[in-house]
Amino acid sequence: MAQVIVRNLDDDVVGRLKRLAAAERKSLEQKLREILNEAGRPSPADLQARARALAEKAQPTDLDAVDLIREDRER
Repeated sequence: MAQVIVRNLDDDVVGRLKRLAAAERKSLEQKLREILNEAGRPSPADLQARARALAEKAQPTDLDAVDLIREDRER
């Protein structure tokens, strides 16, 4: 697992994050991990774009399975 150091955070921001974590009975580190994991996930639009790109690469061919088997046997 990777580690990240974030410097020069505003004290008010850190205080709000600490209160948020405490309200959920979590450590600041755990709450920050959850926030960063959520922020780093691909959006639905990103996933759709990736799916479209894969679908374009997997265009059907005119090859028939029977023809492929025959060709393979002839080799």
